[in-house]
Amino acid sequence: MLGISNKYSRIANILRDLKTYRSCMSTPGKIIIQGITNDGRKFRPSDWAERLCGAVASYGPNRRIMYHPCVSLASYENTKVVVIDKSLANNNEMLYDFLINFAKENNLKVQEVEQFPVED
Repeated sequence: MLGISNKYSRIANILRDLKTYRSCMSTPGKIIIQGITNDGRKFRPSDWAERLCGAVASYGPNRRIMYHPCVSLASYENTKVVVIDKSLANNNEMLYDFLINFAKENNLKVQEVEQFPVED
């Protein structure tokens, strides 16, 4: 019986993540945390963006990492960035605050845009 319960729990988690993903994809507005400090220095360590996205990820079946659907890695202006969907502020306020506070505490450039990638 325990196996069936776990199976339904996993299905429920997948459906919840799918709902969150759809919400993130349909909402305009992104926040870009750049790997450049406000005084122009490159932020270290070089894998900061991967670490930050990994910190907010979860593990799915077979121990595969599942990144949060509203948080993604990207490259922008030849710099690693973390792109956050603005809907995260309403969907998961604690996670949103964690990411924004990380940027503030490390003096990183933060940019708000309507869409990503940014069109010139």
